[in-house]
Amino acid sequence: MPTAFPHDSVGLVTPQVLHFAEPLALASGRSLADYQLVYETYGQLNAARSNAVLICHALSGHHHAAGYHSADERKPGWWDSYIGPGKPIDTNKFFVVSLNNLGGCNGSTGPSSINPATGKPFGADFPVLTVEDWVHSQARLADALGIEQWAAVIGGSLGGMQAMQWTISYPERVRHCVAIASAPKLSAQNIAFNEVARQAILTDPQFHGGHFQEQGEIPKRGLMLARMVGHITYLSDDAMGEKFGRGLKSDKLNYDFHSVEFQVESYLRYQGEEFSTRFDANTYLLMTKALDYYDPAAAHHGDLAKTLAGVKADFCVISFTTDWRFSPARSREIVDALTAARKNVCYLEIDAPQGHDAFLMPIARYQQGFSSYMQRIKV
Repeated sequence: MPTAFPHDSVGLVTPQVLHFAEPLALASGRSLADYQLVYETYGQLNAARSNAVLICHALSGHHHAAGYHSADERKPGWWDSYIGPGKPIDTNKFFVVSLNNLGGCNGSTGPSSINPATGKPFGADFPVLTVEDWVHSQARLADALGIEQWAAVIGGSLGGMQAMQWTISYPERVRHCVAIASAPKLSAQNIAFNEVARQAILTDPQFHGGHFQEQGEIPKRGLMLARMVGHITYLSDDAMGEKFGRGLKSDKLNYDFHSVEFQVESYLRYQGEEFSTRFDANTYLLMTKALDYYDPAAAHHGDLAKTLAGVKADFCVISFTTDWRFSPARSREIVDALTAARKNVCYLEIDAPQGHDAFLMPIARYQQGFSSYMQRIKV
């Protein structure tokens, strides 16, 4: 437990809430009459309002990206290695905004929120959202904060898709885009993994058609299985082999189907159990669907270069060699399209054994390259 925060920490941070009363039209044809977004900020907005950076989170992420909520919080925010004084996203230079997406379960309006029309949780009645919907809601947040243009929009995985979509939807409002461990659309294999995870939740008897809160239950088993499937894809074979190998929990086999015998089994069950206590099942369904639906090039018959022809931002695209969920080949698709569209782009492929989760970790080469790019941004 930290009694004093590290010198490169943003220290204590307090989440903030903004309420939006203007209806938000959604890609599905539905709309949200009103909603709230929870966010945190780190650093100071300069007089010109030119140093703001937006952090977009991945599937299970949230607004708490850096610092601590209390002096005895055990872990800092999920991207604390990259946000703070002297870090790649340097809060001595930048004013950083990190939010919980609409549809999330960490304070922003989502399926677990109360539906004003019924007085009950939205549950399955909450509308399906897209990456484009998120970007439009984030633009309203920027308006409310008085930020006309972001110095950079940054995200990893699903967050990288949001960062890229910002440059498409609001080209004049983004100067730099940093897309990390991301892709221009999901592969069939990725969609398949998401469907397996969704089916684990949808077929849980305690899901109750998405209205489990009204029943005072949670589809814990479904959430556990969904997280276990997902977690396997976030790690590389090398990372799992090095961390667990075929190590056993005890010195003998039990010859049954119920015992936790291998260390990797224990790890996955722990991750699933922990996740099921803090994440909303409907939000998980919503986030995976947003991933599946994202395909900005579809409007141009699959021509990503044509899709990106109107962007104004400079790009930094980063990938990791052992990431098989969002492989370097998918990042290179973005780079190739930007190059074909004659846009400024730099590409960094990091040799790292950690798999997809590498984008969250303090890897020296990654930190150096990321920091080098951010230092080039003029505010």
